[in-house]
Amino acid sequence: MTQNHKHNHHTRRNFLALGAVGAMGLYMAYSEQYVPKMMRELVADAGRSILTPTHKPQPKRWLDNAITASWLGHSSVLLNFYGVTILTDPVLGMRVGADLGLATVGPKRLVAPALSVKQLPHIDLVLMSHAHMDHFDMATLKQMPDTTAAVTAKATSDLFGYTNITKTKELAWGEKTTVRTSNGEVNVQAFEVKHWGARWRHDTQRGYNGYVLEREGRKVIFGGDTAMTDTFKPLRSRGPYDLAIMPIGAYQPWECSHCTPEQSLRMANDAGANYILPIHHKTFKLGREGAHEPIERLQKALASEPERIALKDIGETFSMA
Repeated sequence: MTQNHKHNHHTRRNFLALGAVGAMGLYMAYSEQYVPKMMRELVADAGRSILTPTHKPQPKRWLDNAITASWLGHSSVLLNFYGVTILTDPVLGMRVGADLGLATVGPKRLVAPALSVKQLPHIDLVLMSHAHMDHFDMATLKQMPDTTAAVTAKATSDLFGYTNITKTKELAWGEKTTVRTSNGEVNVQAFEVKHWGARWRHDTQRGYNGYVLEREGRKVIFGGDTAMTDTFKPLRSRGPYDLAIMPIGAYQPWECSHCTPEQSLRMANDAGANYILPIHHKTFKLGREGAHEPIERLQKALASEPERIALKDIGETFSMA
């Protein structure tokens, strides 16, 4: 091969390589497919500041003869249920996703949790709806003491093997248990919701639950994660319910797995709940709807009964005797 041929060959190869790099760059910059779009969002997210909640719960001041609840963000609700302290789906890190030990890789919070793990009171019970990473957060659970008990969906207790929590009870739909704590007993019954339970693609055996909590003759519903379903209707005969903790976000375009605010209200009404505490919004960008759209839609749906919305913002506290 002559010197000119060699030069032309290298020039052509370099040109093709540069063209491939350019094409890949354009693909990553403008493609609406999942991977490039996710990568662009992660890059943009890295420089975004996490907002501070405008409200701060004060659980040390809460009374033990009432139902008091504070929304810490996403699906994490701190509940003092007549003296028994319960935390639903604890997710209190700045990101949610795969726990790699040194860091968690996944979506970044829009708003910081209202309380850190260190600021929590002693938790008698963690209530786990399902194993999805934005609900079953290993980084948070690893910080819980071994004196905390857990009620969780079927085929998910193995995940607690990476934590200090050893007192676990799995429940399938319709099953119930009584959790005995140093502050009293609470009855927990699981019921069917419309979602799915796999943490990864292959572990489809994992369950997913809603729960009814009962203590001192009072009842609270934790709806977990759910799309619109009729499974709340049978709960009505076992009511009344003081409070329904219900998801209202990430429905666009995932309505097959996540209910709209109006559907959330309909399910709470089906069960006969007096108040609704909306969760699963304003915390992570998991759907395409705006951060404030879910609560605005719920407020519109309850325009004639605005007092039924227990709280609207992260860190707010609701109490009823």
